[in-house]
Amino acid sequence: MDWTLEVMVLPVSDLDRSIAFYRDQVGFALDHHTVNEHMDVAQLTPPGSGCSIVIGNLASQQQMEPGSMHGMQLVVSDARAAREQLIGRGVEASEITVFDERDGGTFFGFSDPDGNSWAVQEMKVRAEHPLIPRSSQTL
Repeated sequence: MDWTLEVMVLPVSDLDRSIAFYRDQVGFALDHHTVNEHMDVAQLTPPGSGCSIVIGNLASQQQMEPGSMHGMQLVVSDARAAREQLIGRGVEASEITVFDERDGGTFFGFSDPDGNSWAVQEMKVRAEHPLIPRSSQTL
């Protein structure tokens, strides 16, 4: 039996600002934005990912302080290109650090407007061997 991680709840203080940041600056796809008498919630997914973030006013989101999520990690095949892409879209990103010359040892980071922080790890192998086969990705 597969156990797939598909959604992470992310606490934010301003839903519209966070949608704009993750969609327009970071480049996540806005899967849906549901507004009704029960909720105001958005789900966004990084390109090529099987896991999304959910932001909004669900009870589970209200239990966490906005900006309290740290250590979330994204993986890219080219850290320099990914960092340049984010900076070009107005995201403040840290310098690239190489902790180990082997694949997987290169990182940089960024934070959202609330201070939730992300690490971005370079794994060059993902260019040739993505975790989710490209034929099943819909972008």
